[in-house]
Amino acid sequence: MAGTDRPKITLARRMRRQPTMAERLLWKLLRNRRLEGFKFRRQVPIGRYVADFICLRHRLIVEADGPWHEDNPRDLDRDAWLAAQGFKVLRFPNNEIVTAPENILMAIIDAVPGAAPPDAVRPLIRPR
Repeated sequence: MAGTDRPKITLARRMRRQPTMAERLLWKLLRNRRLEGFKFRRQVPIGRYVADFICLRHRLIVEADGPWHEDNPRDLDRDAWLAAQGFKVLRFPNNEIVTAPENILMAIIDAVPGAAPPDAVRPLIRPR
C-alpha cells in the first residue's frame, strides 16, 4: 500500500464511524443490495477523494451533501476528475435525502442504464 493512501483510508474509516443523519439513512436503504441488487460500498477512497457511496459495477458514485457543498468549486474539480475516471456522480442535498428518500432512490435507479423502472422502488427496503 502506498504511503499516500494511508491518510485517505484513515479518513474513510472515521467517516464510516461518524456518518451524518442523511448518510445513515441512505446507507440503510442502499446496503446489502437492497436497491435493485446494486452493490454499494460506503466511504471508499478513490484517488485523492473519498466517495460517500459507490457502486463499482455501474461506476456510480452517490454523494450526500450538506449546505457547504452548494456551488463549491472544489466539488466541481472533484466531479470532473471522477468523470474522467469513468464515474457518474450523483449529488443529493442532505435535507432531500431525509425528507424524500424515494426520490433519491428513483434517481439512482434512473442513472443506471438497463435498471428496473423507478416504480420498482416499492417497497423502499426489501424484506430479508
